[in-house]
Amino acid sequence: MTTRTELKNEAKAVLAGRWTQAVFLNLIPTIIVIISLLVLLVPVIVLAATFDWSATADQMQNAINDNGGAGSRGGSIVGSIIGALFSSGINWTYLDLLRGQKQMINPIPDALRAFSGKYFLGIFLITIVTSIFLSLWALLLLIPMFIKYYAYSQTTYIFYDIIESTGERPKTLDVITYSRKLMDGHKMELFILDLSFIGWHILALLTFGIGYLWLNPYISATKAAFYNHLPNEVSLA
Repeated sequence: MTTRTELKNEAKAVLAGRWTQAVFLNLIPTIIVIISLLVLLVPVIVLAATFDWSATADQMQNAINDNGGAGSRGGSIVGSIIGALFSSGINWTYLDLLRGQKQMINPIPDALRAFSGKYFLGIFLITIVTSIFLSLWALLLLIPMFIKYYAYSQTTYIFYDIIESTGERPKTLDVITYSRKLMDGHKMELFILDLSFIGWHILALLTFGIGYLWLNPYISATKAAFYNHLPNEVSLA
């Protein structure tokens, strides 16, 4: 397996001369989320203006207890799906650049790639099913869930490669199984790769998060390089 230093050097080489586009590629989802939140705030403000504030505190608390849990879970699921769609498009962009199949970054189209009909349903199902699996593993202990998180970590890359090479959408469980087999013996490598960015995370936090505009592309490109070097010899059978 390629060393961490070699993977990071590949990422830097791909980003060289493309940093501005890479920053915008990661910034687009953030801007869209902010705009979406602002749009959602409008009906909330209207509701607050027309709310019957004579309701008792107990009535308000009961409403929160009845609806808060479901709303929180629903929002979390929707957020996970949207995040997976954006990250998939971004990650595929770096994978194509690494393979020489793409020469430039087009921030808006690339960030929205997974939202197209060709990919949307597959990423949607993969996100839902892996979330369910991880939740079930979490019922045992955090460590099994943590291990499975890394076992399932390559699903969106695999989905992309299969659909691009065959033109057909693979079955969700097949993709998850493929990722699990592909990561046999490599989960610790990816975990250590993640740990190697801790110093950069600290620096990014010290800049009040602004540093993530450059750190996120670096991490995404490095992880795309990691997938690109995995021994892709397992079978879906």
